[in-house]
Amino acid sequence: MDISLLFPILILLLFIPIFLSSRKQKRAQAQMQALQSSLEPGDIVSTTSGLRGTIVDASYEDTVDLEIADGVVTTWVRAAIREKITTDEPAHEAAPAAPAVVEPAPPSAAPSLEKAPLEKADQPDLEKDDSTNGSPRS
Repeated sequence: MDISLLFPILILLLFIPIFLSSRKQKRAQAQMQALQSSLEPGDIVSTTSGLRGTIVDASYEDTVDLEIADGVVTTWVRAAIREKITTDEPAHEAAPAAPAVVEPAPPSAAPSLEKAPLEKADQPDLEKDDSTNGSPRS
């Protein structure tokens, strides 16, 4: 085998994985841009920090307004939107599940999990400090 062919083959072996990974990154970036440009009011989304919210206003080019709780609207950069949350059925129409009937356990000699009040003799003697936080002095 001629040594002059070794260098071009080595170059090809190094650049093929780089080329393929850059195509994959470009495809993922294009999908993310398509998602962020298709946002509409009423969509439920998740941000890159994990916050879920409903889009209230998406009329701005760079930002969207998310309602994260009833009456609490925050403004986010569109690039912070990671994904749309698709649900099969809306949460407000879901019927609550019937509670399971739990039979009471028969009384037994098992210890109770409830805390018993401390007797006056069992309580530690701690003086109150005149500091601003009112923590007891030990």
